[in-house]
Amino acid sequence: MTELLHTVLLALAFLALLGVVFEEVIHINKAKVTLFLGTVSWLLMFIFPESEAGLVRIEEGLSESISEIAELWLFLVAAMTFVAYLNKKGLIQNLIYLFLPSRISEKMLLVLTGLFCFVFSSIADNITATLVSAALILSLNLEAKKTLRFAALVVFAVNSGGVALITGDVTTLMIFLSGHVGVLQLLYLSLPALIGVVALTLMLSFGLKGDVVIEKKITPIRRVDLIIAVVFLSTILLTIAFNALFHIPPMLTFLAGMSLMFLVARFFDDDNEDPIMDYIRVIEFETLLFFLGILLLVGMLKEIGVLESLVSLYEMMPPLLANYLMGVLSAGIDNVPLTAAVLKAGIEMSTQEWMGLTYAVGVGGSLLVIGSAAGIVMMSKIGALTFGRYVRFILPLLIAYTIGYAGAWVLGHWMF
Repeated sequence: MTELLHTVLLALAFLALLGVVFEEVIHINKAKVTLFLGTVSWLLMFIFPESEAGLVRIEEGLSESISEIAELWLFLVAAMTFVAYLNKKGLIQNLIYLFLPSRISEKMLLVLTGLFCFVFSSIADNITATLVSAALILSLNLEAKKTLRFAALVVFAVNSGGVALITGDVTTLMIFLSGHVGVLQLLYLSLPALIGVVALTLMLSFGLKGDVVIEKKITPIRRVDLIIAVVFLSTILLTIAFNALFHIPPMLTFLAGMSLMFLVARFFDDDNEDPIMDYIRVIEFETLLFFLGILLLVGMLKEIGVLESLVSLYEMMPPLLANYLMGVLSAGIDNVPLTAAVLKAGIEMSTQEWMGLTYAVGVGGSLLVIGSAAGIVMMSKIGALTFGRYVRFILPLLIAYTIGYAGAWVLGHWMF
C-alpha cells in the first residue's frame, strides 16, 4: 500500500506540473490545479497512513508546511499592499522617471533594468524587488515579446542579487548558519552572480534595435504618500537589520510596517476618502493560492522522502557536478527543502564547493518560472508571461546560470 500511495502522490505532483505547463491549452487557472492536487495529496496521506507513528509524522509535517506557508502568505500580503498603494499613488513611476532619460535605446534599458534588479534585490527581499520591477516593466508599455525578455531578466537578476547576502535568500542563510561559509566568502559570490546577469543581458539584447520613448507623466505626490514611502523603505531596511541582528522573521517586520502605514493614513485623515485597508483587496490573491498549492505539493514530496533521495546524487558524482544539478533541480522543487536535505545528510565538501552550492540553489530556480518566488510573482503581474513562454528562454538562462556557477567555482578555487 505504501509503494502504491507514493506512486499516486508522485503522479499527482506530475499532473500539477502539467497543469501549470499547459494552462493555456486546458484553460484552467494554475492556482486552481495546484491547490486542488496539493490538498488531495495530503488528504490521501492522512487517509492511508503507514502506521500510527506515520500518522503522527504526517500531522507534524503538515503543521510545519502550514507554518512556512502562513509566514510566506503574511509577508506577501504586507509587501503587496505597500506596493499596490505606492503604485496607485504614482510614486513608483515618478521614481523611474527620475532616473531614466526621455529617450533610451532598448538595449541600454535592458542593461539598466538588470543592474537595478540585481542591486535592489541585494538590499531588499526578492519578492519586493520583483513587485517593484514588474511595475517598472509595465510602465514602459513595450510590445509583448520584448516585455517577456525584460521579465525573464528580472527573475534571474533578482535571484542573483540576493545570493551573496544572508538576508537576501533563505538558502544562503541556511548554509551560513551551518558554518560552511562565512560572510566575506558570501560577499565574494556577488561577483560571479553579477557576471551571470551581465551574460544573460547580452544574450537577451540580441534583436533589440529600437528606442523607447518614455512619456514622463509626473504625478503630484502628497505628504502622506511620501511618509508612507519612507515607512516602506524603512521597513525594508529594518527587515534586513532585525533579521541579521535578532533573527526576527521578515514577515513580522513587514506586518509591523504595514500596520504603521494604516495608522499614518488614519492620522492624516486620508482613510475616509481612500480607505487604505481596501488595498489589501486588490493584491494578487491568485499568486497566494498558487504559492499555497505549490508548497503543499513540495511538503508532500518531502514527507514521502523524495527530496532526501535526491541527496544520493553526491554518492554518484563529484560535488562539483552534484551541486550544479541541485541548482537545476531547484527550478522544479523548492530550494529550501533541497538545501535542508543536503545539510542534514552531513555531506563533506570544501568551502569552495559549499560556495558553489550556495550560488546553485539561489539562482537555479530562475531556470523555470515556477522555480522561485520571483518567477511566480512575476507571472502573476505580467499577463503575457506563462510557463510555456518563459521556457523559450531556457537556453540563455541555462548558459547564464552555468557561467555564474563556473565563476563561483573559479573564485572559490582561487580563494582557497
